Formats: sequence, structure tokens, C-alpha cells
Amino acid sequence: MRAAVISDIHANLQALEVVMDDIIAQNCEHVFCLGDLVLAGPQPKETMDYVMAQEAWTIIQGNTDKMIVNYGPEVMQFLGEQYPIMANALQDDMKYLTDNQIRFLGDLAPQLSLEVEGCSILLVHGSPRANNEDIFPEMPIDEIEEIIDGTTEKLILCGHTHIPCGYQTHSGQTVVNVGSIGRPMTDKPVACYAIVDFADGAFEIRHRFVPYDNQKAASIMSKRDFMGSDRIADLLINPAQRHI
Repeated sequence: MRAAVISDIHANLQALEVVMDDIIAQNCEHVFCLGDLVLAGPQPKETMDYVMAQEAWTIIQGNTDKMIVNYGPEVMQFLGEQYPIMANALQDDMKYLTDNQIRFLGDLAPQLSLEVEGCSILLVHGSPRANNEDIFPEMPIDEIEEIIDGTTEKLILCGHTHIPCGYQTHSGQTVVNVGSIGRPMTDKPVACYAIVDFADGAFEIRHRFVPYDNQKAASIMSKRDFMGSDRIADLLINPAQRHI
């Protein structure tokens, strides 16, 4: 089976639609989505409508999905102190998201262990330990092995950092960060996802980088008109270090 693995859409419908066209062109049979569907992006409601209409997707909950579900004074205080632009974005997003869409996010599992074609896989957003733990490129392999300690799956798939990378551990496990569709933090601001070919208990995996109309996405984002929306819009054109 050939599967696409996507993550961190962040309400970027322009990027998502182009990536889905590429996924279809690559003959993928299924989509695994690692969360962070809508917070702080151009079109939260429209993106949720799109995602909820998909039948061939397996989706887990990301850390910002959980923030939407838990929206209230405590979440707003945390974001206001640590990431004020994200707090403004969350408050604005809640004007557009429906109760049904929020329930959908709340029903998502935080991680999933599955078997595909005889290969065991673990879907997480940040890491097996926490949905907001970073797995970046060029980390010491000992640190990666500590992060995944206690897992047994052959392939661990994650997102969260918006930066693709991969590791082969001494135990024979493979850890792959699939990057971000909606807010890439790579040198070139193009959408990134992974394709995995499963067969007979083994797998082959590769990243794909897909250009999309980020100028249009940034224009829609800047018109959201909350304090900091222009900064998020600029990140779609000129990537910078991830904040959440």
C-alpha cells in the first residue's frame, strides 16, 4: 500500500488542495494526518469542511487542535504570556469554527498505533511522549532514542516542528518528521509531506516538496485583521523559526 503522511495544515486550504492533487497523482491509497489542522491560518472553517469530508484519512490530534478544544481562560492566559499572536489567532478562529468542527477535533486520538501491510507504525504529533515535543534535524541519536523509549513500532511518524527530517535508531526503529503542509519552515516555503510504500512488513519513505500559491494564502491571511495576522501571513512567504 502507498500512503501519504501529512501534518500541520494550519488552515492553509491553498496548500492542502495542491498537496491533495499531488497525493492523487502519486497514486496514494490512504492519507495519515498528524494534526494541527486549522489554528492560525488563512481559512479555518473552510479547511475543516474539507478535512471532515475526506473518507480515506486517518487523523490524530495535534497540540493546537487540543488548544481549540480546550479554549478558555487558562489556554488564553498561557498563549497570551508565551505566544501573544497565537492567542489572538485562536480567539479569532473561534468566531469561525462551528460546534461540530470543534467536537470533531475533540474526538481525535492523541496518537495511534497501527499495522499496515505487516509493518507496525506509530502516529504522533510531536513525539510519543508529548504532542508539543520537538523532533528537529541533526539531533543526537541518543536523544531520539530517549524520546521514543518504550515504543516498539518499526516506524514512528511525527510533525509539529514544520521541518522534515529522519532518523534510524540503533534498535532498528525509524523516526520520520514529515514536515508541514500549511506553514513550511524550510529554506523554500513549499508544502512538504511524506509518501510511504508498505509491502511485506517493510517500507520505503520519501519526502515530497510541492509549490503552491503562497502569495494568495498570505493575502487571505493578512485580511483576517487580528493583531499579528500580517506576521503570520509573512511567515508563509518568508519562513522563520517555529513558535508553536
